[in-house]
Amino acid sequence: MGKFILKRLLQAVIVLIGASAIAFILLRVIPGDPALLMLPENATPAEREAMRESMGLNLPIWLQYLHYVKQMLLFDFGDSLSRGLPSMQLIFNHLPATGILVFWAMILAIGIAIPLGMLAAVKKNSLSDYAVSVLALLGQSVPSYWLGMMLILLLSVQMKILPTSGYGSWSHIILPAFTLAVYQLALIARLMRSSTLDVLTNDYVRTARAKGLPERIVIFKHVFKNALIPTVTMIGLQTGQLLGGAIITEYIFSWPGIGFLTVQSISVRDYPMIQSLVIISALVFVVINLLVDILYAIIDRRIVVDS
Repeated sequence: MGKFILKRLLQAVIVLIGASAIAFILLRVIPGDPALLMLPENATPAEREAMRESMGLNLPIWLQYLHYVKQMLLFDFGDSLSRGLPSMQLIFNHLPATGILVFWAMILAIGIAIPLGMLAAVKKNSLSDYAVSVLALLGQSVPSYWLGMMLILLLSVQMKILPTSGYGSWSHIILPAFTLAVYQLALIARLMRSSTLDVLTNDYVRTARAKGLPERIVIFKHVFKNALIPTVTMIGLQTGQLLGGAIITEYIFSWPGIGFLTVQSISVRDYPMIQSLVIISALVFVVINLLVDILYAIIDRRIVVDS
């Protein structure tokens, strides 16, 4: 197990280095000049050039990246250009809100999707199976931004049941969490159905039934655990991707998480802020996937041997 974890940690370091390099280069390639944000509109060309020099933007890209890596190794991610505060401080102030939103979205998705997926597989070609398949298809087809706006229009504007936006109470989290959960719910349900159908065809399931075991024991003792293995992997991957997917949802509902912060930072080309957001997002994604790999190995010890 130790060698397995060490291998995954080395892969995580490579991913973080690659993410930081790609983000750094893309931000320098796209049009625009962040030095202009720091100066008034009537600034002279000499003042703009002096500001660019003070920010290190006049250096070659490769040299800028070396300075950036050096700062990262010293845990110095720079100050936000638009806010004047340490970028990591701002991220850590907004990260709990995103964590809460992603947590409840995944709880909602997993709690509904896994039972529905198993039900559809066990009752294959029944009305329940067709209903779950149709709902899953709709859930994956509906854009999250459209769903969020429709929920606001229906439940907040017309029925006045829930607030349109904000943060701080249970009523505020229901709409954004559900909006974020719908696509994941559909994806997990379809995968759980497919995985369960594959397991149901195995010899050990037929043997368990031939022994006269109750169907409830066959499903929950022999089928559920094995069908859950690919689903656990997908849940881990989707949880990491929700950090990126939450950007639109947070912006629609004015949820003060890192997604909302990302949109604001991109709009003003806040280099240090965007780079720090990429690093944190990649780090969280890597940690989640490492935990999933470990859980995957616990469920199926053959994973450790094969790795």
